[in-house]
Amino acid sequence: MTVVASCVGVLLLFAWFTPSKALYFHIGETEKKCFIEEIPDETMVIGKYRTQLWDKQTGSFLPATPGLGMHVEIKDPDTKVILSRQYGSDGRFTFTSHTPGEHQICLHSNSTKMALFAGGKLYREERFRMTSESTNQRVLWWSIAQTVILIITAIWQMRHLKSFFEAKKLV
Repeated sequence: MTVVASCVGVLLLFAWFTPSKALYFHIGETEKKCFIEEIPDETMVIGKYRTQLWDKQTGSFLPATPGLGMHVEIKDPDTKVILSRQYGSDGRFTFTSHTPGEHQICLHSNSTKMALFAGGKLYREERFRMTSESTNQRVLWWSIAQTVILIITAIWQMRHLKSFFEAKKLV
């Protein structure tokens, strides 16, 4: 009887845990982030979020700021809006899918305060892109130079071997 009870207990324990997925990401102040997720029908989806401003001077996140919030918009596979709502700075949203398929979940902050700092970030991104392109170009030219050197060496070796065999009268 105890074996049956323990098996039922283990079965109930596994039934209690449902499969779940988690995402952790950062969204810039003026950025909109969208995800496409394959969701079966009659599935409850719960999203938790927290919006915080980054303080460059202290190098940490500021506590919850009044007026800072998150706009959540969810569309079903037929691009029909299931949920479109403005939330506070910390919270969760919930919806249930009624049709199976790819649902689009879009999040964006209602704050524009960090737009002032975007210039420095764009400059760094542009500098990084230019450095990457320069490195890529140098690697390309170096590989072309190596190939040319290899071909020239092969031609020289063939001519040298041919003259060697002709001198030894083997050809």
